[in-house]
Amino acid sequence: MDSFHYISAESLNLKTISDIIFSNKPLKLSEEAISKIENCRSYLDKKMQSHKSPIYGINTGFGSLYNVKISPKNLTKLQENLMMSHACGTGELVPQEIVKLMLLLKIQALSYGHSGVQLQTANRLIDFYNNDILPIVYTQGSLGASGDLAPLAHLSLPLIGKGKVWFEGEIVEAGNILNKFNFEPITLKSKEGLALLNGTQFMSAYGIHLLLKSYKLSYLADLIGAISLDAYDGRIEPFDALVHLVRPHNGQLKTAERIREFLEGSELINHQKKHVQDPYSFRCMPQVHGATKDTLAFVKKTVVTEINSVTDNPNIFVGEDKIISGGNFHGQPLALALDYLKIAMAELGNISERRIYQLVIGTRELPDFLVDNPGLNSGLMIPQYTAASIVSANKQLATPASVDSIVSSNGQEDHVSMGANAATQALTLVNNVERILAIELFNASQALQLRAPLKSSGFIQSFLSSYREEVPFVNEDRILHNDIENSIAFISDLQIDNELI
Repeated sequence: MDSFHYISAESLNLKTISDIIFSNKPLKLSEEAISKIENCRSYLDKKMQSHKSPIYGINTGFGSLYNVKISPKNLTKLQENLMMSHACGTGELVPQEIVKLMLLLKIQALSYGHSGVQLQTANRLIDFYNNDILPIVYTQGSLGASGDLAPLAHLSLPLIGKGKVWFEGEIVEAGNILNKFNFEPITLKSKEGLALLNGTQFMSAYGIHLLLKSYKLSYLADLIGAISLDAYDGRIEPFDALVHLVRPHNGQLKTAERIREFLEGSELINHQKKHVQDPYSFRCMPQVHGATKDTLAFVKKTVVTEINSVTDNPNIFVGEDKIISGGNFHGQPLALALDYLKIAMAELGNISERRIYQLVIGTRELPDFLVDNPGLNSGLMIPQYTAASIVSANKQLATPASVDSIVSSNGQEDHVSMGANAATQALTLVNNVERILAIELFNASQALQLRAPLKSSGFIQSFLSSYREEVPFVNEDRILHNDIENSIAFISDLQIDNELI
């Protein structure tokens, strides 16, 4: 079986990308993609010879300098100047796994043959991807409107031997890496700078990374919520399919079904209850977790459409003999989707923290703070504080970035999406949700063990057996930071079946 993933017009999806990432598949252009790229470049070269009037971004300046015509002898210099002048990123470094996704998505976008790049330019990006030569990109600098200009400039600088890259665990000068691999710097032709810098691959790469992680956390929220429900001596009736069939939101139905499956065979869930109802944080998991699932479905549709699109400018249509300056670089669809993702994922953390609280307050015959000798021992009192602090931070991060816009480029770019800010905020927020769920698992596993000799389901007992190898039961006070960090690592290392995406 061929080990390559062939870049083609066939749509990328989350499962395909997950397979490429986790199988570490190298990339290769399909014959179809090669033909489209070469035909588009050939068309543009011929057009430049016969067409003397200005064509935006091809023989003109950029942004508000669109009326400045550039002489043919300076077109390569124009593209290099564009790349260098736009490399204005700052802040933290973009995680390497997201930079690698940026490379994949930029290659995919260029492969459709509407961008005008040279074949060697696309192939050099593939060389970077396949050899784990990952450009240094910064989190701050994109308005998410004329494409992700600053991040994509940093992504592209190594093509011309400038900028820096990660390679074999070190940050090195891009020129040194080109020499190491005997790569000549690319001599950029007309339009190539814009093809590389215009586009939404910064936001899109964050979107893909976030979706893969969010689907995993959505599954774990159901599982850990089910453990908490059993540990709290909760009732199973609110998860009956009949309840959800009369309000049949897909996510709600799925959540209820999952929790029933997780708890099948539990002695605890089936024994006689002394209480008639549970708090909303337990009883309404299908409605709350389910709404997040439905949001993820919307975000997935938006992001997958985006990564299979041409988002640079101008667009070249060989068959129609048209070069059209439009606005496909504007990140509004992604900005709104990423803001929606932030809100939905923040709610998973919000309701998780409420379950943590209910488990430690000394009700349902559980000891105060889930420990013997409360008073002498503080037990699991303070992990709830930690979770509450993170939840509060997430409420601030979940404030939409897309409602803001600041004019740039002398008023030519007078509405921007701020989707790049939504993307970086979303990464912090989703990582925070992972931490909150880890704290809930820590609390729920402690509470469940206090219910012995009654046991949960075989599935949950097996899951907790693996967890206990990393995080032992708390008999008396100890440094709980270590337990929280080990819980986070346990969740982070879990592999979730692609079928759940």
